[in-house]
Amino acid sequence: MLETPNPDLDAITAELDQRHVFHSWSAQAALAPFVIAGGRGSRVWNHEGTSYLDFSSQLVNVNIGHQHPAVISAIQEQASLLATIAPATANLARGEAAKRIADRAPEGFNKVFFTNGGADANENAIRMARQFTGRDKVLSTYRSYHGNTGSAVVATGDWRRIPNEYATGHVHFFGPYAYRSDFWATTPEQESERALQHLERVILSEGPASIAAILLETIPGTAGVLLPPPGYLAGVRELATRHGIMLILDEVMCGFGRTGRWFAFDGYDVVPDLITFAKGVNSGYVPVGGVVISDPIADFFNDRVFPGGLTYSGHPLAMASIVAALDTMASEGIVENAATVGREHIGPALAALAEKHDIIGEVRGEGVFWAVELVADRATRQPVSAAVMGRIKRELVARGLLPFLADNRIHVVPPCVVTPEEVAEAMAIYDEVLSLDLI
Repeated sequence: MLETPNPDLDAITAELDQRHVFHSWSAQAALAPFVIAGGRGSRVWNHEGTSYLDFSSQLVNVNIGHQHPAVISAIQEQASLLATIAPATANLARGEAAKRIADRAPEGFNKVFFTNGGADANENAIRMARQFTGRDKVLSTYRSYHGNTGSAVVATGDWRRIPNEYATGHVHFFGPYAYRSDFWATTPEQESERALQHLERVILSEGPASIAAILLETIPGTAGVLLPPPGYLAGVRELATRHGIMLILDEVMCGFGRTGRWFAFDGYDVVPDLITFAKGVNSGYVPVGGVVISDPIADFFNDRVFPGGLTYSGHPLAMASIVAALDTMASEGIVENAATVGREHIGPALAALAEKHDIIGEVRGEGVFWAVELVADRATRQPVSAAVMGRIKRELVARGLLPFLADNRIHVVPPCVVTPEEVAEAMAIYDEVLSLDLI
């Protein structure tokens, strides 16, 4: 907490923000920015000293929690040694960061290409797949978000794609979503089978020899924490292999502890050709992302120039933060904590809320990666309105909880360091708000 609260700074901060900062995905005039002055662990606070339990992890990226001293110290030490360096040079922090990431990837992944974030990680993974296969098309799902750069935003399936469709060669298909099945499925197994049949039809209709890659979030995050049903990812892998298509798994949101595993795909019978990451690899303390490259694709560029690069690829401050974050997550059992808290506390507590509140249509998730789908009617599964979600957000914040809301869902996504006591505190707030007359 702040040693000396200064409420005037909240007003100054808000005024400066409204006057000079242009915000993403927003109509600017309607904004009322939420001021954050500091944070530690699973909590943030404003200049007045009002504290909030952060169950958003900001944009589902502060996996190690706010202001972890080991990561802050590593950034400070690197800044005093060498603050920046060109990507064509060799740097110890960069090599150590790449090694730690490769060590946690499946066997046969030894090279890492660093980017500035998740969007350009997906951008460059697409480029690698196109270069490697000599093909153009990229298949991705309608319920997805892959970032806001040229190809990544067009690979995205949600509404943000539509005003930005300037890249070419992108095709979308429907992935599994058992609660709102597009395939009239009644079981997870049926959903998986029918979703795979649909994907195969799309592949054959588009022409397999024209498809460079299938790009999937291992677990779609912003789209609803949609856990893949049994056999789905393995089935996608088989289809990709059969047709010489590269499988890119987007682990930007779900990777590095979020599911209680280092990579989300570790819980499924699948190994991709390219892995994209960002967010949790260093909890966003310094902007960074990247692509973990399987050996055949990496070897392809041994004698061919890779046509891509970034001025800040492998930035030393970001690299130092990765090394410290991954080492600390390992030594402090932070990934294991996410698994335990999800299994023993978050999951059971959300199930109890679903039993109590008719507004909850479904709860799904694992680790510290959950979605609570809210409905106006359980029988019809009609989503609650935007007005209801707006009121829920206001009520949660008023009670000291910073939420992550998307469409008709509350995403329960605290840092991986969250404690059982903090989970209980958050669940009491959710319970109180969902007890209100909201509809």
